Amino acid sequence: MAPPPQAAQPARKRPGGKHAKKKAIRNTFAIEPISAFYIFLAANLIAALFSPIQDCDETFNYWEPTHYLSHGYGLQTWEYSPDYAIRSWLYVGLHAIVGNIRRLLPQSNKVAEFYFVRYVLAFTCAFCQTLMWRAICLALRPRVGLIFIIALVSSPGNFHSSTAYLPSSFAMYMAMAGAAAFINWRGGIKTSQGMFWFAVGGVFGWPFAIALCAPFVFEEAFFALFSDKDRFFEAAIRIFRGVMSTFVLVFFDVCFNTFFYRKVEAVSWNIVKYNIFSSTGGPELYGTEPWHFYFKNLALNFNVWFVLALLSLPLFLLQKLFSSSTGTVQPGLRTVVFLSPFYMWLAIFTLQPHKEERFMYPAYPFLALNAALGAHTLLTAFGNTDPKTLVGKIPAKLKLLVVFLAFTLSVDVGLARVWGLYSAYSAPMTLYTPLNEMGNRGDSICFAKEWYRFPSSYFLPNDMRAKFVRSEFRGLLPGTFSEARTGFGFWSGTWLPTIGLNDRNEEDVGKYVDLKTCSFLVDTQYPEQQKQLGWKAPPAEPDFIADTKRWEEVKCVPFLDAANTPFLARALWVPDLEVVPERFRRKWGQHCLLRQKK
Repeated sequence: MAPPPQAAQPARKRPGGKHAKKKAIRNTFAIEPISAFYIFLAANLIAALFSPIQDCDETFNYWEPTHYLSHGYGLQTWEYSPDYAIRSWLYVGLHAIVGNIRRLLPQSNKVAEFYFVRYVLAFTCAFCQTLMWRAICLALRPRVGLIFIIALVSSPGNFHSSTAYLPSSFAMYMAMAGAAAFINWRGGIKTSQGMFWFAVGGVFGWPFAIALCAPFVFEEAFFALFSDKDRFFEAAIRIFRGVMSTFVLVFFDVCFNTFFYRKVEAVSWNIVKYNIFSSTGGPELYGTEPWHFYFKNLALNFNVWFVLALLSLPLFLLQKLFSSSTGTVQPGLRTVVFLSPFYMWLAIFTLQPHKEERFMYPAYPFLALNAALGAHTLLTAFGNTDPKTLVGKIPAKLKLLVVFLAFTLSVDVGLARVWGLYSAYSAPMTLYTPLNEMGNRGDSICFAKEWYRFPSSYFLPNDMRAKFVRSEFRGLLPGTFSEARTGFGFWSGTWLPTIGLNDRNEEDVGKYVDLKTCSFLVDTQYPEQQKQLGWKAPPAEPDFIADTKRWEEVKCVPFLDAANTPFLARALWVPDLEVVPERFRRKWGQHCLLRQKK
């Protein structure tokens, strides 16, 4: 193989004692690694505290099974039926262990468990982000690493993904650890280590995320083909070790899931089989989106950083074509390899009919890396001081002002979206506190048209169960894990046969309960929509809040009426002030907890 580039060679020792060592660290990283970690951790902890649950899949496919493992009951989706087995109990079990650690600490309750798991996710994500940032600084330049930090921590995308309890977020963590190994050649080429971390994210999290390591493995193979016999053999050994580590992880995952499903199940293969080779409709049953879905979504969640990420490769090629200076940050092929994962991931998932925001999570760090490289290229060109060029004639202070305003605008837009999301959709995370005083053992809390906003049983008192009453929704709702104790007596609901679960999204009327059995009910009222309907609600979705003869309000929290709010006010935070024109204002409903009158 070709030797590592000059930028990846170990730095020489510098004399001068402790102060000189600290100065050398700053010169290498622009800021100290511990400071970078604290920056990432602060941003992630904010997400842990304030980020609403973006996707009901997070609630029903991950928080509810975790609640079942920890507390003995919870809602069960068809994916956890032993007939289909496309969710890994190992991934869920790791989070259940973390939640149970919180139960051993003082002042423990289920809400505290929920947020403790999020805090651990925030720490894990920050650690992996720091690893990737460090590798970027070592292999590229400190300025690229600094921009990488800004692009991540200021983006709504990081606010969504950093503490989401989703396999795609876990795959993102592992992708950063794997990328750090592949990018940083100091101390030797770490192909086996990089492949291992990508495999951990794919086998224990989301199998499709393994594809992100393809450009790095291709780089290893490419250099091996043009190397001598000994280096070719070394490269083959590294790749072989990476492949074997993947098989070991698959074996461990199969053993763990075999215990829970009581039959041999390769969950990773089941996921791939369902999503690609399903004969019953696959993920397209849950909706399809146009090709530009991710372009709009990423523009909202990363604003100018997404534009820079898209332009990063053309900008780099133009720089290599027209610049005769040595200002490039890496040899050409390595830089193209670094830029490739984001383009590859965006292309693959743009071609898929079924699209969801969380599918982009594993590529978010690579988007930030591309954006940082694109910004670095532009700043290099913009900082040209040659008086013979047009850019060189611009005063340095004016250049600095333009760059400062551009970065500030990007950060402000990102923060405006983050605050807009929190203020608009955080109601379900704060609605259930009165139940701790009012709820009784065995009570049922019911959900109708807004069933997908349920944040999980972690927000309900012990032994209060979530139920569903019929609405206009005609798809398949979750069932409940069996609470029977048979076999070993541990988590029998993971392997006992299920009733009413299918992989065709077909409605099962057995999931509904009679309204009379509901001690509490959660409903959302949208006054603007009621006006448009002439105060006539759909037959299966009456206005429970207005039915004061049967229901009394326990707590109501403002909730955004997205259907009647203009795009700008949905996308960003717009203050609810009289000076704001009516056509730009947010429209509000109310998300309410109701109690049935006796």
